[in-house]
Amino acid sequence: MPLSRRALLTAGGAAALLAAAPAPATARPGPRAANAIRHIPLQGAVNVRDLGGYLTYDGARVRHGLAYRGDHLGKLTDADVATLGGLGLGAVVDLRIPLEVGYDGADRLPAGTVPVARPVTDNGLFGQLLAAIGSRDPVRQEEMLGGGRAAAFMTGVYRTFVTEPANRAALATTLRDFADPRRGPLLVHCTSGKDRTGWTSWLLLTLLGVPASSARADYLASNTFRAAHDARVREGLKQGGLMQNPELIVPLQEVRTEYLDAALDQVRTSYGSLFRYVSVGLGLDPRELPALRERLVLGA
Repeated sequence: MPLSRRALLTAGGAAALLAAAPAPATARPGPRAANAIRHIPLQGAVNVRDLGGYLTYDGARVRHGLAYRGDHLGKLTDADVATLGGLGLGAVVDLRIPLEVGYDGADRLPAGTVPVARPVTDNGLFGQLLAAIGSRDPVRQEEMLGGGRAAAFMTGVYRTFVTEPANRAALATTLRDFADPRRGPLLVHCTSGKDRTGWTSWLLLTLLGVPASSARADYLASNTFRAAHDARVREGLKQGGLMQNPELIVPLQEVRTEYLDAALDQVRTSYGSLFRYVSVGLGLDPRELPALRERLVLGA
């Protein structure tokens, strides 16, 4: 008897689903994916979102109010902190490295929300970017970032999500936190909320059974929410005399399908399949996967 869609998302079904994950392909957000995105408007952060609302393969829906993603929270206003307080967050997982925290500041959180420092390496991206901009030297900036080098650096960053043991351990612990009802609602973020947070969110949605097109659309949506802010940053760099050609940093500011595909290519190279990356690379027992769905998916 053929398996139902719901059966495919049980412990054994999750393994089959991940093992059969499709090869990367460029996808554009469809109406369903776009309508599912719930952005939380704040003054001091631009990319905070509720991951709830997405439909899964079997017609269930990811719960609102339990899993959030965002950019750094060090510049929040008092009103922003009050807004986050209304979400009832149990914990906020900060994936930034100490250099980033020192530059942008520690998170401003509502009373009762537990801060969790869980750094995931950016492969030296933040430090190199500061060095390039701080040099004020257009020749050095071109040598560091021009000619496709910035985009190539980004694909290397994404591959470390798969290859670096410490990154895998941090990701595995975060996924377990999402499955733990004792944690309460959880928000995960890095500096821009697009790369380390983007990979974490993509993987979480995929494990919950959200179709590839929707999970990819959520990943790409960072470009929409960050566009105005990032343009102001580039303009400020030019007006401040730090960069003659601030367009050089666009590949570092954006998310691109090629970046996500680089991580997925590394998954296949290192583990053969997404299921083996999750089970061997991250060390998640297949029996842990239904716990994610039980907590985060309505009707699971």
